[in-house]
Amino acid sequence: MNTATETTPVLHPDCVSFLAYLRDIRHYSPHTISSYRTDLISLSALFASTPPHQVSTLQIRKLTSQLHSKQLQARSIARHLSCWRSFFSWLSNHTDTEINPVIGIKAPKRSKSLPKALSVDEAVHLVEHALGTSASQAADHAMFELLYSSGLRVSELVNLDIGYCKEAAYTSSGWIDLAEQMVHVTGKGNKVREVPIGSSAITALQHWLGQRPSLLKLEPHALFLTSRGTRMSARLVQLRIKAHAQQLEIKSNVHPHVLRHSFASHVLQSSGDLRAVQELLGHSSLASTQVYTALDFQHLSQVYDAAHPRAKTK
Repeated sequence: MNTATETTPVLHPDCVSFLAYLRDIRHYSPHTISSYRTDLISLSALFASTPPHQVSTLQIRKLTSQLHSKQLQARSIARHLSCWRSFFSWLSNHTDTEINPVIGIKAPKRSKSLPKALSVDEAVHLVEHALGTSASQAADHAMFELLYSSGLRVSELVNLDIGYCKEAAYTSSGWIDLAEQMVHVTGKGNKVREVPIGSSAITALQHWLGQRPSLLKLEPHALFLTSRGTRMSARLVQLRIKAHAQQLEIKSNVHPHVLRHSFASHVLQSSGDLRAVQELLGHSSLASTQVYTALDFQHLSQVYDAAHPRAKTK
């Protein structure tokens, strides 16, 4: 007997409408929409017994405790609360609900972990080596150079076009301009930014663009293509960069976001300009960027411990 329909979570109609609002009005990414949908499942279960406009703060506290009892990490619980808070805020603008039951409820404290970044030598070693001469390997080399050169998110990378395009049914959300040596991207919150492209990345991109016509089949605008001629996916970038790092015998767990962290850390180490790093990363809040100051201090501490004669343990 097929029980799939019995176990598939059903979202409350208000939750479905909220997700449609995030997709169509706020233009949230498919990945963010998927995360919100997951976070709304437990809330929808609560709505089975209590209408959304009658939910109390006590019920939200109990629901949060249930998540904690299921061994969810503090970060995950905080994400749930943020989603629920946004949902009730949206609901208050569409119904007579005036009180947001999530306001004031805090997630359990979580231990602060520093982002994982490669050393400068590791990062350069990773991106400067192109293992092979095929078109796909040229694409890999250009992608890795661009990730490290400009600190892009992998979602921003794969959405890049070869140039700006605006047609009846399509408008570019990101593109490169080699003449200006700039990459234009649309990041989180539909925020558009421009980031410089380094000379090494420019060279790798020019080499890839020379190879790109051989794979050009289905996606005329996409900058990076797979061997089938389709737009490169984030998952495929993850798999390729991991395999590339393993071939180079880099011991760290390398994924695209590691290069973004490395970009931020290395620029901050060289410049000390936190505001500039914030702009380059596209962070809306400086607090999101300040984590790299701790990473920078960790790097300086390691240099001190290794170099200062009075720091060494006898």
